[in-house]
Amino acid sequence: MTRGTGASEEERRARAALTRIIEPGDERGGRWVRELGAAELLGRLAAQPYAPGALAGASERRTEGMRLRAASAEPERDLDAVDAVGGRFVVPGDAEWPRQLDDLGDARPVGLWVRGRPDLRRWALRSVAVVGARACTPYGAHMAADLASGLAERGWVVVSGAAFGVDGAAHRGALAVEGATVAVLACGVDAAYPRGHAGLIGRIAEQGLLVSELPPGSHPTPSRFVLRNRVIAALTRGTVVVEAEYRSGSLVTARSAQRLGRYTMGVPGPATSALSAGVHELLRGEAVLVTDAAEVAELVGDIGDLAPVRRGPVLPRDLLDPVSARVLEAIPPRGRAATGREVARGAGTGVDEALGRLYELHSLGFVERHGGGWVLAAGATHRPNARRGGA
Repeated sequence: MTRGTGASEEERRARAALTRIIEPGDERGGRWVRELGAAELLGRLAAQPYAPGALAGASERRTEGMRLRAASAEPERDLDAVDAVGGRFVVPGDAEWPRQLDDLGDARPVGLWVRGRPDLRRWALRSVAVVGARACTPYGAHMAADLASGLAERGWVVVSGAAFGVDGAAHRGALAVEGATVAVLACGVDAAYPRGHAGLIGRIAEQGLLVSELPPGSHPTPSRFVLRNRVIAALTRGTVVVEAEYRSGSLVTARSAQRLGRYTMGVPGPATSALSAGVHELLRGEAVLVTDAAEVAELVGDIGDLAPVRRGPVLPRDLLDPVSARVLEAIPPRGRAATGREVARGAGTGVDEALGRLYELHSLGFVERHGGGWVLAAGATHRPNARRGGA
């Protein structure tokens, strides 16, 4: 399944080989690729004998390690393997290459192994990352799924890492509404990791996209999990963190997003929860607090994509004009009747105006006439803070 032919076949094969030689995020390796070109770099590594100094700044030990990897690299086999699972290898210059990854500089991926039918570049243009703790609470899982489904319904692509916890909840939330979702993996796109998410990863491959810097058959390592987070941050327009401790890979993603000039958002949680501590630390900095998909879309979306105004319920007395409200407030609580003069004095109006307002309030059901005085109607009690004398 080939898509985009911006790079020559020689360059494409060389980059495919280099994904087995250079670890993700290796800036020195990225500089060699940029300065020499992938084919020239691979040629120097595979040369027999090796020319000392062929790679500026490379130690003897590192050169030996890369040459051992180069000797065993079989790019044609890897390209056939990704094609067998309905995937492809996307490189800079291809029509499908997401250009925002170029913001990573020399740390950008050498290429991306992609599995799934949609076009990665188009999806990435309108995408948001939702990441967080693996050992999340039920609250965290609920918020991640709710955010993801809400974003997907608004036409946003949800990007995460397919891990347990928040990642899995985010992917499921998007899939539940038949939305778009992308999983950036720390292993090959033909592998299912974690194994407990084999079914979920299979659904993402059918309905969305699996993306990795690592060639088919590659297994994850702790460092690869951390390094793939920069791809999640660069690929998307913003990152939302749902639950994270102080030491968390999700915070690595968020800080990468901040360095790249992307939006960084956090979902607040209980101040007593260690899983909220990392998010709250982000919120004390430059991150923006969000509680639902509408608020996320308002921040990362286009002009006019506004979240609804948040306010409490509107009570009938809230619709009164200021003078009528003051007249109503001037009537004593606890059923004691007040004369028109007493109400006028309390409201700071003339007696005639106070009486006129009282008759209006009577027609609206706020007050009742008792003999020569006025009392509050049943249900038209003062606000709680007014009874306490508060402002």
